[in-house]
Amino acid sequence: MAEVITMPRLSDTMQEGTVAKWHKKVGDKVSEGDLLAEIETDKATMEFESFEEGTLLHIGVDEGGSAPVDSVLAILGKEGEDISSLLEGGKKSASNADAEKTNEKEEASSKSDANQAPATESQSTANSESDDDSDRLKVSPLARKMAEEKGIDLRQVSGSGEGGRIVKRDIDDYRVTARPASSSASAPQTGDSYEDTPVSQMRKTIARRLSDSKFSAPHFYLTMEIMMDRALETRASINASGDVKISVNDMIIKACAVALRQHPAINSSWLGDTIRTNHNINIGVAVAVDEGLLVPVVRNADQKGLKTIGEEVRTFAGKARDKKLQPSDWEGNTFTISNLGMFGIDEFTAIINPPDACILAVGGVVEKPIVKDGSIKVGNSMKVTLSCDHRIVDGVTGAKFLQTLKAMLENPMNMLL
Repeated sequence: MAEVITMPRLSDTMQEGTVAKWHKKVGDKVSEGDLLAEIETDKATMEFESFEEGTLLHIGVDEGGSAPVDSVLAILGKEGEDISSLLEGGKKSASNADAEKTNEKEEASSKSDANQAPATESQSTANSESDDDSDRLKVSPLARKMAEEKGIDLRQVSGSGEGGRIVKRDIDDYRVTARPASSSASAPQTGDSYEDTPVSQMRKTIARRLSDSKFSAPHFYLTMEIMMDRALETRASINASGDVKISVNDMIIKACAVALRQHPAINSSWLGDTIRTNHNINIGVAVAVDEGLLVPVVRNADQKGLKTIGEEVRTFAGKARDKKLQPSDWEGNTFTISNLGMFGIDEFTAIINPPDACILAVGGVVEKPIVKDGSIKVGNSMKVTLSCDHRIVDGVTGAKFLQTLKAMLENPMNMLL
């Protein structure tokens, strides 16, 4: 009997997936464990293996197409098996289910309006083009309205609805290529040129999670200046051996981990009715990729040496850029560090990465004149800003954490003991 394979939930925040590549085509034999497709989630592109065996009878989402979790991804069965009932039954839960529901509401509203007033000639033509099964364009009323608002030529859009009908999702996913203003005499000569790019799954998730964090968690910010002279000397001494190469960021991760052990309130999570104080110190390290930010996690960072931390961060950064991170790489953070110092940023604030109570924004190390023992000297200064969730962390608690962090970095031997 044919089996329906649904879009898998490959991360805890995944709501829909995009098929980056199919490794099988309709008619191919599939064995259990065969690589079926590569699916782009909100955080990475992951390989999806088949848990069933049979012949690939149907592909529910084309390459580049998106679909909600649990919608029809593919159907496996015996060669020549009739799957019409599965396809019919899957329409309501397939990838375009939400779009079709929206279209049905729009069409119902359109029909209601038509019963109250006679249709104009243009309305009759639009309805004929939307619902006629002839060679004319078949477009839902909602999709037609969206296309008009966005200036999209419907003749350039491929329909994914029943019978090639253009629906809301097709307009959402349509990529408009950069173009100059129309030279037509009837069109306004604005001179604008632009390119519309569909929002990636990763960017959608970043937008949703950080919006929730910013508008639900009452943020406050604490900034402290740290003198990094001894930290730089220690780093140079370690790297001079040639066996180990560590970065300033590695030292910051280690110092934060040691400071978190002394200030457990900073290593906490807000769960609504309870505050969870995490015993493990798992530090998320923000890594920039083309689509946004990924936050792989250095687990039990307080128990690891600088060499191990540096190796893990470099491995994570490479996997993030290649979209090879796995859920185990990014789940379970209890504190996050975002470092923009290498981009010449002196100071900034960051939005808390849920479910953490705090995030540390790190600026660059800069040479500046300082007054020490009554004389002016040149020192290496770095500013850090701690964003705190005021539901969990009070100002004094955050300040004491920064004092400990400052002591660790200004006297690095303290964190190596």
